[in-house]
Amino acid sequence: MPIIPTPFGFAYTDDIDIQGMAESIERLKRPEGPVDVVLDTDTYNEVDDQFALAYLIQSGEKLNLKAIYAAPFDNHHSCGPLDGMERSYQEIKKVLSMMGRTEYEDCIYKGAGAFLKNETEPADSPAARHLAELAMNYTKEQPLYIIGIAAATNLASALLLKPEIRERIFVVWLGGLGLDWHDNFSFNAKQDVAAARVLLGSGVPLVLLPGRGVVDHFLTTGPELEYWLRGKNPFCDYMLDKTAHEAAIMSGESCWSRPISDVTAVGWLVDNEFMLDRLEPSPIMEYDHHYSKDKRRPFIRYVYSINRDRLMKDLFDKLAAI
Repeated sequence: MPIIPTPFGFAYTDDIDIQGMAESIERLKRPEGPVDVVLDTDTYNEVDDQFALAYLIQSGEKLNLKAIYAAPFDNHHSCGPLDGMERSYQEIKKVLSMMGRTEYEDCIYKGAGAFLKNETEPADSPAARHLAELAMNYTKEQPLYIIGIAAATNLASALLLKPEIRERIFVVWLGGLGLDWHDNFSFNAKQDVAAARVLLGSGVPLVLLPGRGVVDHFLTTGPELEYWLRGKNPFCDYMLDKTAHEAAIMSGESCWSRPISDVTAVGWLVDNEFMLDRLEPSPIMEYDHHYSKDKRRPFIRYVYSINRDRLMKDLFDKLAAI
């Protein structure tokens, strides 16, 4: 039977690996009780990363934040991946300062200054090295939970630096578009397709939150933000003004709504009532920005529905309490 090698030593044959499939399902169980987490974020990219970071910190009863990694990005808010990462690093510090949570400043690490060149060479960075070393302190039974809300560059690089951490981590990644969408031209995926392929092909337990068709439905409006958050604290006022400014640029409409999608990646770990997911074979992100499928690949959890109102209420309550 033909054997197909992968960068992480898996071998797929014409027969389905029933034992491997069963193990991948077992490792995808939701955690019980508080867990240790790290956040990988391109915080300066838009506005939803700041909401997600604050929500994570305010969910300390469930999530014990161990590190924050600044990720590269390249759009109208940066002059390239390195500049995007540096701006994100500074924005993380700004958010922590406004929240009065400067104790986390020693936990911030700079990520890669460039995207992966290929699927075998890591983009070395303090973030990737820290993640690779930190993950070695965990086990398959009690993994380190990684919340990724950016291109997967730092995450893939850590896996390439130390492949054995795939047995010690659990990843919640917001990337790609819905499996039923006509393409996969997602911001987080398209910037570093090589990193996405490494992550999704590594066999790590993974929850995939796709953009178009799923998490883009987690949106808010100006009047709603004003009602729930205006005047609560400096962070809330900062985010209201920033969100309105970004919406005016992107929408151009006086009556606008704005996705704050990255919050959902944190929400999946906070409460199992916030969204619905199902098991799917890990999809393959191709370089032409479309998916291909191989049903022999390990299972992931694929989020397909979000209880927008319930999650938004929890978000607003926690941000108002900063």
